Amino acid sequence: MQTRLDYLRHGLPVGGSRYRGHGIDDPLSEEGWAQMRKTTERLDTRWDRIITSPLARCAAFAQALGAERDIPVAIEPDLREVGFGRWEGMTRRQLLEQSPEEYHAFYADPVNHRPAGAEPLGAFGRRVAKAFDQLVERHSGEHLLVVAHAGVIRATLGHVLQAPPAAWYRATVDNAAVSRFVQDDKGAQLVWHNWRPAID
Repeated sequence: MQTRLDYLRHGLPVGGSRYRGHGIDDPLSEEGWAQMRKTTERLDTRWDRIITSPLARCAAFAQALGAERDIPVAIEPDLREVGFGRWEGMTRRQLLEQSPEEYHAFYADPVNHRPAGAEPLGAFGRRVAKAFDQLVERHSGEHLLVVAHAGVIRATLGHVLQAPPAAWYRATVDNAAVSRFVQDDKGAQLVWHNWRPAID
């Protein structure tokens, strides 16, 4: 029996691109809503269930889509984004201007060079892996839409592909892009990653 899980990253939040862990929860912008609607419409899939991060930039769209399509929606706390500590709310440009050495050290070794106060990457990976395994167990044979964050999708890729945390940030995860995973008698597999509709 095959279980399919489509992990959808939230669209662009109000305030644009910046580091948001689970300490900052800006709502989706109008552009972010449009991005997610376009992806889910073009994907043209009938999901059995929607599972979402508790953060508003994921949950608001998940609940709206569930109501529109009459699909049950559940919140999974372990799908919240990784905590970025003192980086929360900062843009990439701000970090490069204020703390370039810290910024480059993080991307060279995100395990051992965490921002001050950030969630340990190993602990984050364990909770995301636990969420994936529990979803597969609870909803065997179903097709799930999982609305989450870039970090959650990277950690799920790591879990399924057995890639170490140090490699996770080598994967691009765009706003409103989807990665599909399956679990069957061969185990967990990645089917495709970071799909989104072409820009018109």
